[in-house]
Amino acid sequence: MSTPNSLPQQDHLGAPSPSGSGSDPRRVPSSGRRSHSHKPESMNGPLYMQSRNSTILVRRIKRKGDSPSKQLARWFVENQIGFSFNLLALLFCAHYLLPRSQAYTSKFFTLQYYNEKSQQYGLGFDDSYYVFFVVVLFTGLRAAAMEYLLAPFANYLGLRKKKEVTRFSEQAWLVIYCVVVWSLGFYLHYTSPAWLNLRNLWSTWPNRELSGLFKFYVLTQLGFWFQQVFVINIEERRKDHWQMLSHHFITIVLIVASYRYHFNLIGNAVFILFDMGDILLSGSKCLKYAGYTTACDVGFGLFMLSWFINRHVLFNVICWSIYKHPSEILTRGCFRGTQDALEGPFEQPPGYGPYFEPFVKSEGLVCWQPVITNTFLALLLALQVICLVWFTMIIKVAVRVLSGAGADDVRSDDEGEEEEEEEDEFVYEEALPFEEEVGVEELDLKSWERRSGVKRSSSAATGVSLPGHSDRKELLGRIGCEKQVD
Repeated sequence: MSTPNSLPQQDHLGAPSPSGSGSDPRRVPSSGRRSHSHKPESMNGPLYMQSRNSTILVRRIKRKGDSPSKQLARWFVENQIGFSFNLLALLFCAHYLLPRSQAYTSKFFTLQYYNEKSQQYGLGFDDSYYVFFVVVLFTGLRAAAMEYLLAPFANYLGLRKKKEVTRFSEQAWLVIYCVVVWSLGFYLHYTSPAWLNLRNLWSTWPNRELSGLFKFYVLTQLGFWFQQVFVINIEERRKDHWQMLSHHFITIVLIVASYRYHFNLIGNAVFILFDMGDILLSGSKCLKYAGYTTACDVGFGLFMLSWFINRHVLFNVICWSIYKHPSEILTRGCFRGTQDALEGPFEQPPGYGPYFEPFVKSEGLVCWQPVITNTFLALLLALQVICLVWFTMIIKVAVRVLSGAGADDVRSDDEGEEEEEEEDEFVYEEALPFEEEVGVEELDLKSWERRSGVKRSSSAATGVSLPGHSDRKELLGRIGCEKQVD
């Protein structure tokens, strides 16, 4: 007798019929289907061996009472690859098969507002199409990389538990992304006038155009963080979910605001400080999941040093520059127009309208007042508070390492600490009606005649007349059944 754990999710189990009536036991009416939360006490073997006096039960995974939002999130998790790449395939098919649509479809995968004279790029609302493209692309690319590249690599390293493989794949994806964008961001900062010179972070303002590489970098980062908000809301929540969500939203607001207000050099400096810590943290987690405990502890030590220097020393230096240097370098007032025909500075109009105009008009007013940079400073200090909360958790991990317990991140992998994975719960339901297979020897072709008292010929039943073969035994004998039927 088989046990439920050894059967597939659609196993058929037999149990004594709950009815003692003389009705045909070979049929189970669908209207009377019942569910059983436990395994039946007796089983008569698989479906093809069921006895007549049994009801067929089917075992299915028992779903807990999830809300519609959780069901929708589960669907997105299970269909990220297909959903994303089908959207991209539809976009490219429309672009290449419908030439008239190219003026619209090209906005999704090319940078807009190119100035042939300066060979630089401006900014505007059409940049949002590219950001949306990046969100969809990263959603599919992340899921595909995790499933077809990183999960097999985790299996190669010896990881077998589903949660460990998933966590390893998530962190390895972050390592890949952060290494690429940190390298690009560092190159852009190194080749900019702000390299090792905080005052030059402000010297080019308000430069209304960017190089193609810089614009690609900023918009790709913005798309990535939008996609991260999507990810943390469809996947299993960690115990620092709300801190992460707050961090992501503040990051998005800072990217958009610095992009529209032309403070891109400051934004890039913050990026390269934060991305370095993410590389070391995610890399240490990968080493932990792979079982390299010593390397994990070393990596975590480097991460802790990098975190403190980048996020609590150098980051505060940038915050100090935001507080100190704009009033020394920038002139109060507003500018208007394109980079080629920039007008200003002139006095800021009254009201709050000028503060929001950069978000809606690419060539409209862009102003500087102390309240503007102080708002940026307040958002950055909010990030600093979140980082301090996380740093206290990092200190706890350091204490664990020094005490010999090993580096075990308490920041986010809450559910990963369980030793045993949750087993699926099953529910047993009565299966749909089915007919029991019987041997030819059990066929009774005249039972209807005996019940109804009416006798009809074989030609009436089949519509085919076989002269001289009206006898049932002779007809069956002709098709090879004469030894089985009397």
